[in-house]
Amino acid sequence: MRKSIALLTLLVAFSLLLAACGAAEETAAPAEATEAMEMTEEPGETEGPAPAAQGGGILDKVKSSGKLICGGRTDLAGFGMLDADGNNEGFDVDLCRAVAAAVLGDPTAIELVPLTAADRGPVLQTAEVDMLSRNVTWTASREAQWGNFTTTMFFDGQGFMITKDSGITSTDEFDGATVCVTSGTTTEQNLSDFFRQNGMSYEAVIFEDTSAVYAAYEEGRCDVTTSDKSQLASVRSGFADPDAHIILDITISKEPLTPVVPHGDDTWYDTVNIVMFALINAEELGVTQDNVEAMKTSDNIKVLRLLGQEGDWGYSDLGLDADALARAIAAVGNYGEIYDRYMGPNGKSFTLPRGPNNLWTNGGLIYAPPVK
Repeated sequence: MRKSIALLTLLVAFSLLLAACGAAEETAAPAEATEAMEMTEEPGETEGPAPAAQGGGILDKVKSSGKLICGGRTDLAGFGMLDADGNNEGFDVDLCRAVAAAVLGDPTAIELVPLTAADRGPVLQTAEVDMLSRNVTWTASREAQWGNFTTTMFFDGQGFMITKDSGITSTDEFDGATVCVTSGTTTEQNLSDFFRQNGMSYEAVIFEDTSAVYAAYEEGRCDVTTSDKSQLASVRSGFADPDAHIILDITISKEPLTPVVPHGDDTWYDTVNIVMFALINAEELGVTQDNVEAMKTSDNIKVLRLLGQEGDWGYSDLGLDADALARAIAAVGNYGEIYDRYMGPNGKSFTLPRGPNNLWTNGGLIYAPPVK
């Protein structure tokens, strides 16, 4: 009898012990889950969409700071240069101004950071600039390594410049030539590929600073210089005797030039892209810097959509107001106006026929998605 009572007491005690352990485990589980959650969440993180999807990230930073940090240059006529008063201007600068006008309502609210060619990748990878607009060629490796490239805003190709008195008439005579070139560029790689492909040798005279490349060429330290044809035309226009230099009628590469933004922020990428689309569509639809306000009462539905007078085709998703793209166009004009301002027949810098940079409706390659 006593043995039975003892055995029963032991069983009851064991049952109570198991129940206590189970309750402890149930209590510990939420604590462990909370601890795991705290370990995986960064400070300030909350559940839900990533900040970019909510209009955060770079867009919010730009709005909060009241300025757009734009990587560019100040040494290339037509694209990025200083005017007589020391102000930044050029095709690439105007693309930055258009974004600032759309996002901040002020095209002058940009901080332009002059960069060498070698600086471009690193400042994008570390997001030291909000956008890069500096003669940047879109390539597969740069798309993967540097950032997100927006739509092509300038179609270019690499060429060669020589002096008239060099006696050279074609690239077949380049074997053994010395060539001035900028380091850290697709130009440098294309040059190597061209000579290797054609079984010729050359001596590269390499500089990190673009202005040093052309100073050396003009001083006669190399037989040939090479870069995008637009850059060659720009530099030649500033020589003491532009007519003493020839840009050969040969193009050895594809150089699609476009603004770039840092990886990892889809909202900001879409914002910059949509402004570029607007500049192109504006030219196609006949909307100019001077008539943009009047065109808000147009009977063309596409124009009304472009200028925010018809529906919402993405403004609110990006945290922009309906007048954003109209402000961008009012600030810098449409694509054709920007091009002509610097490179048209009466351009500030030099004259360069539009060629592939005509609208697709005029036989060129400039094309943007429809406004809807």
